[in-house]
Amino acid sequence: MRLFSKKRQQPQRVLPRHIGIIMDGNGRWAQKRGLPRSAGHTAGAANFKTITRYCSAIGIEYLTVYAFSTENWKRPKDEVGALIVLFKQYLEEALRDFLDDDIKVRFIGDTTAFPEELQTLIAETVEVSKNRTGMVLNLAMNYGGRAEIVGAVRQISQDTKDGKLAPEEITEETISAALSTAGQPDPDLIIRPSGEHRISNFLLWQSAYSEYVIMDILWPDFKPRDLEAAIDEYSHRKRRFGGV
Repeated sequence: MRLFSKKRQQPQRVLPRHIGIIMDGNGRWAQKRGLPRSAGHTAGAANFKTITRYCSAIGIEYLTVYAFSTENWKRPKDEVGALIVLFKQYLEEALRDFLDDDIKVRFIGDTTAFPEELQTLIAETVEVSKNRTGMVLNLAMNYGGRAEIVGAVRQISQDTKDGKLAPEEITEETISAALSTAGQPDPDLIIRPSGEHRISNFLLWQSAYSEYVIMDILWPDFKPRDLEAAIDEYSHRKRRFGGV
């Protein structure tokens, strides 16, 4: 990984099919302003809506956003509680206000760990949007890349045990098909605002050849122009996928 530079110019724009975003920096954004961390999450949630709609408008086919990791349960209980309230508000608003948005919403991660009311809203959001043909939005909630791979290994192991699959038949495609993003292209571009140089357990299998763009901008301050700058940086790079 390397720090993003705004100085590079690319004459021909290449639009990634699949973008992943690690929405980072909400807490620091709030602390810089003398506000509680929950205020940062509120600002970040509002910005998420803006960026999601913008991605859909410019023709991104798949967007995966890291909303809540398996490790986030370690945060203070009041912060976790505030996040769950925000998730509930977002889903209620999505059901009410996003009826005209051609965005198919999916969830990746173990959502059974959330309160029953939130699980109901998750299921309703998926059902309402299932026939939409526009951008696919993957919301990673209670998601961890390692946990996802463990789940895939367990499924494949069970299939082998049941005689549905021979060990020598297991391929990279077999594993990809057992992940929560099965049937989707791997992310071309992963953006991490906040300047942190970490993968943070996000799409570990799928991001093997993703291009990372790290930007020294806290998530609530991340604007459509910053997304465009990240896409321009991505366009400049030559993707060799291990070749020459």
